[in-house]
Amino acid sequence: MAVLEVAMQGLAVFGFILFLVLWLMHFMSIIYVRLHLHRKRSEVKQPFVQLVGVSLLKPLKGVDPNLISNLETFFTLDYPKYEILLCVQDQDDPAVDVCKKLLGKYPNVDARLFIGGKKVGINPKINNLMPGYEAAKYGLVWICDSGIRVKPDTLTDLTNQMTEKVGLVHGLPYVADRQGFAATLEQVYFGTSHPRSYISANVTGIKCVTGMSCLMRKDVLDQAGGLVAFAQYIAEDYFMAKAIADRGWKFSMATQVALQNSGSYSIGQFQSRMIRWTKLRINMLPGTVLEPVSECFLASLIIGWAAHYVFRWDMMVFFMCHCLAWFLFDYVQLTGVQGGPLCFSKLDFAVAWFIRESMAVQIFLSALWDPTISWRTGRYRLRCGGTAEEILDV
Repeated sequence: MAVLEVAMQGLAVFGFILFLVLWLMHFMSIIYVRLHLHRKRSEVKQPFVQLVGVSLLKPLKGVDPNLISNLETFFTLDYPKYEILLCVQDQDDPAVDVCKKLLGKYPNVDARLFIGGKKVGINPKINNLMPGYEAAKYGLVWICDSGIRVKPDTLTDLTNQMTEKVGLVHGLPYVADRQGFAATLEQVYFGTSHPRSYISANVTGIKCVTGMSCLMRKDVLDQAGGLVAFAQYIAEDYFMAKAIADRGWKFSMATQVALQNSGSYSIGQFQSRMIRWTKLRINMLPGTVLEPVSECFLASLIIGWAAHYVFRWDMMVFFMCHCLAWFLFDYVQLTGVQGGPLCFSKLDFAVAWFIRESMAVQIFLSALWDPTISWRTGRYRLRCGGTAEEILDV
């Protein structure tokens, strides 16, 4: 009985610590979003690299209904000196025709198309980007996924953050306004749960970066071995960021979000993506096993039990009140990340929020169940530490 009592006391202490940590994350992310994101250009300090050239590396595979409109936004950037390096792995990929169409439409833009890639490891994105990276002529390299769309001043915003001691500038991932419930579900996740963890980590000095839109110093990457050094990893963005941080450089976040605008999306695709990301985190960061207790429903149960054990409060009443407060704070954060009116109703938000929170534990358990992932056209078996091996069909 004494052991059980000690265990219950320990769980109660954990519950209160969890409460403090999670609500600190809520407040940090909301305040950061309100103070930093979507600032007007006139409010941003002038950088020393304002006119430094930028090489944009664009990995492409396949097409979706939004690809050409997304790509075109990079051809109309309002920036004095940059090049676009379009990289396509296969000659018969339909993305080749999209690239050629834009190259013909914008002959005055410094843009080139590289086809065929270069096999240097198991990461297909790195293999695809290698010819473009080797041909890059500027000191700053901007790696940006195919599904991202930008504003005319996005590159200026990124370089504004690349101050003297900064080695990497990244954008907070978010999702453009699109039609359908699957789009709403994605937008709710990338406006609530994801930025809460992403922003809190960066504010507290934990290097948390996604490779959707990253501006990096090429000489620092070259010191780490260039892109080749990261071809053994599937999560190349994490290890590139780590290499830059290990060399003493700081990170900065852009004031504009990295706006995902894929024309192909569904609830199943979203779920598969979340499972893949969780698998990668589990293999790279052992602390990921605690992730489920940072989700609303499980956290509310643990904290509610702690409140009942210590104060004899009604556990279910506390659980409901805690979930309601979490829900309201998530809505406040979503509107801040959006930076304008939402394209869906409050009822749509409530339904999407509930479904997303309900999926969290199932996604985590699915990630634990199978250590292999499918990405692009390959299947890979993950190893501890972040490396992987390709699973070849016999």
